[in-house]
Amino acid sequence: MSSLEQARELLREFPVVDGHNDLPWALREQVRYDLDARDIATAQNAHLHTDIPRLREGGVGAQYWSVYVRSDLPDAVPATLEQIDCVRQLIARYGNELRPALTAADMEAGRREGRIASLMGAEGGHSIANSLGTLRQLYELGVRYLTLTHNDNVAWADSATDEPGVGGLSEFGREVVREMNRLGMLVDLSHVAATTMRHALDTSVAPVIFSHSSSRAVCDHPRNIPDDVLERLPGNGGMAMVTFVPKFVLQAAVDWTAAADDNMRAHGFHHLATTPEAMKVHRAFEESNPRPVATVSTVADHLDHMREVAGIDHLGIGGDYDGTAFTPDGLGDVSGYPNLIAELLDRSWSKADLAKLTWGNAVRVLGAAEDVAREERGRRGPSNATLEELDG
Repeated sequence: MSSLEQARELLREFPVVDGHNDLPWALREQVRYDLDARDIATAQNAHLHTDIPRLREGGVGAQYWSVYVRSDLPDAVPATLEQIDCVRQLIARYGNELRPALTAADMEAGRREGRIASLMGAEGGHSIANSLGTLRQLYELGVRYLTLTHNDNVAWADSATDEPGVGGLSEFGREVVREMNRLGMLVDLSHVAATTMRHALDTSVAPVIFSHSSSRAVCDHPRNIPDDVLERLPGNGGMAMVTFVPKFVLQAAVDWTAAADDNMRAHGFHHLATTPEAMKVHRAFEESNPRPVATVSTVADHLDHMREVAGIDHLGIGGDYDGTAFTPDGLGDVSGYPNLIAELLDRSWSKADLAKLTWGNAVRVLGAAEDVAREERGRRGPSNATLEELDG
């Protein structure tokens, strides 16, 4: 049996829990949530990285759908609610394939039923507008992780790709983490500055996650995780979910991406835009400036290093599909996960280790956060602290 056949067989038993997929934002940008115009029950290869046939082909058993909104939107909270509504519409429309999931038990139930457990993660603290009450309501609506920042700082936390603001987490930022622990909402440290990562690990009594980040030692990009932070994951119980975005996994792509982003802005587009018009600009730039190409092996190099530093019990996968313009060869869309598992099999990863990578670790971490939340809720009630009270 070939490595690829073995990979597909393993994924039938231990499917992928993917930490981050931006399909809801792509649907907003492309068709303003018109699900008839992007019917993901059928192949959408010309428009999206994600549809149900390719999720099935890729062996995906659970998906954290990102309810991301851009940090420069003036009305981030209602836009986030629209993203949540989009996910709920998808689950209702494709109920035979997608299963709503709020807990680790729901994830396991989805696996038994053969449906894709569908969870939500909010990407960026701007989505709570400095309000712990808003944070709680996002949890009530089903959001099970919050990425503390996106590409820009928030008033209480520093981003990896912005200038230092509060030096990591402010006191209100620490209170956000404590309230997330009390709720059972995972603290997601993708996108945050290394100082913020360390402060969050100092503060959190529940496992943290990186929903879509890779190794900074392998590719020196500020979006990636330094080794000293990876070394702390065993003590925290959390996990790092490797991402596939070429500019975060391939060193040669870092400079090229900076030039491509400048080109997008020069043509009047946000550098993360993936609309058809924006992609035309991307493609024209690439024709004149050939893009360094990441591969399945590139991503596997990150996993090899991260396993060495953090241990197998603290790794997962977060592809960032439909949130990136480019993908590695062999990982072009959500059907590609078996190619990564086959590569790791060829590198002598055991099936037991791969079962943890794809399924077991993510289920364990969410369940552990639920356990902590039960303890925390028994100790204290909701926090009504404000940014002004704690940070002046």
